[in-house]
Amino acid sequence: MKRILLPAGGAILATGLLAAGLAGTATASGVIDDAPLTPSNKVAETVDFWLKANGAALRAATVYRYDYKEVEKVVMKGGYTPDTKPGSTAPIGEEKKTAVKVQNVNLPKSIGKVFFEGTDGKLYWCSATSIQSKYRNLVATAGHCVYQTGGNGHVLNKWVFVPGYYQGKANFGIYVGKQAFTHYDFANYEDYDRDYAFVTVYNGIRLTNGQKKVVSKEDWDKYEGIKDAYEVEISEAEYQKCKDFNGKETADCYAKPSSKSENVGPSYPGAVASKYEVTKDQYDAATPEKAPWPQNGSRFGEAVTEHVTESEYKSYSGPGYRKIDGGNFTITHYYLTQWVKVTEGTKYYKAVFYILDGFSKDVGRLGDNVGGQGFAWNQPTGKYVRTFGYPGGEHLDGNKPYTGVTPKWCYNKTSAKANVIAKIKAEELVSLKCAVTAGYNGSPWLLKYSNAKRLGYVNGVTTAAFGDLDGNNRFDTIFSSYFDGETAAVYKAAEAVWSGKVG
Repeated sequence: MKRILLPAGGAILATGLLAAGLAGTATASGVIDDAPLTPSNKVAETVDFWLKANGAALRAATVYRYDYKEVEKVVMKGGYTPDTKPGSTAPIGEEKKTAVKVQNVNLPKSIGKVFFEGTDGKLYWCSATSIQSKYRNLVATAGHCVYQTGGNGHVLNKWVFVPGYYQGKANFGIYVGKQAFTHYDFANYEDYDRDYAFVTVYNGIRLTNGQKKVVSKEDWDKYEGIKDAYEVEISEAEYQKCKDFNGKETADCYAKPSSKSENVGPSYPGAVASKYEVTKDQYDAATPEKAPWPQNGSRFGEAVTEHVTESEYKSYSGPGYRKIDGGNFTITHYYLTQWVKVTEGTKYYKAVFYILDGFSKDVGRLGDNVGGQGFAWNQPTGKYVRTFGYPGGEHLDGNKPYTGVTPKWCYNKTSAKANVIAKIKAEELVSLKCAVTAGYNGSPWLLKYSNAKRLGYVNGVTTAAFGDLDGNNRFDTIFSSYFDGETAAVYKAAEAVWSGKVG
């Protein structure tokens, strides 16, 4: 079994999650790498991004080609040597069917697409499947469909799983990724012998009509689904009517004085309160100046923390306090209140709060809705497997037989010998004759697939490599990591973690 040597002190976990008590598998030390994907307060925003405008973003995504590798030659070497005893976990969500015809292939509900935003800002997708886990909240796919490789080494943005995907529709809901588990060697050294990932997802959510509904600030605060607010300019008379019974601004109405406004005290006739942002040190040092906020839900005179993307974090140059906590990027803004005399140029605004009416914030756990395939490791090769995925790319000769709209399948025996592909630093890949194209990457290889139950055991996932081994400019071979005890350690760490509900 190949292992990439780690630097001194480097063979450690990126997390405290260990596959403790995992009988018959390799030790988890130096094997597991995990990373957060989407914080809970960004889930609704992520779903809104993908589903608004009737799933326009989903339909705009294309096959993921960043790590797309064209392989014309492989070197075969000896067979695979399991590192521990064979093992498996049973699938969930049995689908009983009657009068099944052998020649028909029943597609599993568990398969679908994962969508994400690349570091180039473009939208992409890979194939994936729901897989059995303790909390029925786990997705199996390729490691390169979760981690941006090529020297960047961080997780992809806006990552979601849509089982049963079809033309922008998410009939079983959309599941936002919470935490990604990969092999340490892939996440840190781009070792494609370990090109697999297991991702925990939040409970699914579904959008039914997507209409905006204006609500009160109180109802807006209570709502846990997709929501937002915007401001509209109003007259001074309307602004005065918005003030509370003490004559102070509320969360609904506020003034934005011009830059020429003169600072005055709060007792000055007609003075208005206006927020201004300062640094954390200025905020801490300005105790006598801090206004008696928050009152009535006002946003003035307080610290406001927002979660941002890594790129937003790095490019930010304002006075806010930046912080990285467990992979989450935040910026905290500090505001003080100043009382100003109204002068020419002062404008008044009213905040409008809305929710997305008809948005179901929780349709339940992934495994409860579509079931989950089993998982198997250290199994003998040379066995029949059935694979399912969404090919959408073209062959080397430009022919494009697949649209990526509907899933396709392959059925064949895996290679008995290990495949060496120097181009992607791989020495132990399993191969399978299958004439599919890009977009199929991340698709599950199901051992002992039951056509009646639509269930089997995930014993591999398609890597970024597609082979043209007969030289006719058509892809004819796909590859997968060999699932061994270290794969099981990564899986076991992921399958025991609860991700929670939305909100």
